[in-house]
Amino acid sequence: MVQFVHPARDDITLTGVLAALSDPMRLRIVKALLQEGECMSCTAAAPCPEIPKSTLSNHFRILREAGLIQTTKKGVENRNVVRESDINLRFPGLLKAILKHAAE
Repeated sequence: MVQFVHPARDDITLTGVLAALSDPMRLRIVKALLQEGECMSCTAAAPCPEIPKSTLSNHFRILREAGLIQTTKKGVENRNVVRESDINLRFPGLLKAILKHAAE
């Protein structure tokens, strides 16, 4: 069974969050997850369905290891949700500011 690595809230770093969100595709994935407001599978959260699965898996791994998303297994699906409360407790207003200015 797959074990996902999720850093504890106190282990989430500003450098890791900013590095993960510096990629436009990962930023789009986080936006899609936040807009949905509930867990989404990797394929449903992907902004472009033509992305190879290996590339998509890598994007989700980077987001997960940075502490931005929580991934759980449900059947054969990997379900993802943004760790918004953890990010806001660690870096108040950061995620909102990044997403606001990324849209401009």
